[in-house]
Amino acid sequence: MTDARLRSVSAILALTGAGIAAYLLQVRSSGATLLCATGGCETVQGSRYAELAGIPVAALGLAGFAALFTLALVPGEPARLANAVVALGALGFGAYLLVIQVAVIGAVCQWCVATDLVTTALAALAVLRLRPESHRRETPRGAHPPRRARAAWRG
Repeated sequence: MTDARLRSVSAILALTGAGIAAYLLQVRSSGATLLCATGGCETVQGSRYAELAGIPVAALGLAGFAALFTLALVPGEPARLANAVVALGALGFGAYLLVIQVAVIGAVCQWCVATDLVTTALAALAVLRLRPESHRRETPRGAHPPRRARAAWRG
C-alpha cells in the first residue's frame, strides 16, 4: 500500500475518532445522557479518570485525533515519524485507560472502546507508513514505463 493510500485511510479514521471524541465532549459539557448499550458509559465518564489535570480525556482525544488527521495530510519523512509517535502514544494511553476501566472502575464504555479500536488501526497504519515500500510512487495509469522497460517489451 502506498503512502498516499495509507494517508487517506488514516485521515478517514482520524475523522471518525474525532467525531466520537467530540460526541463525548459535547455530552459531558451539556450534561446530556450518553447513548450506551453497555451501561458502563456514564460510570466511566463520571469517574475521576475521565479528566487528566482538569482536562476531559475526551478533549485530549479530540486534540490527538485532530493531530493525526493533520499528519495524515502531510507527505514526507518528518510527518511519517510524527504520525507514528502520536499514534503509538495514543495507543499506549488508550490501553492504560482500558485497563483502568476494567480493573479499577469496573465498567466499560463502548465509546471508549470504539476510540481504542480506531486508535489501534491508526497506529498500525502509522507503522506501515514507516516501511520503505510505502514511500515508493505508483506509476499513474496510462503513464509510460521507463525507456529500458519499453525496450525490453520490443524484444
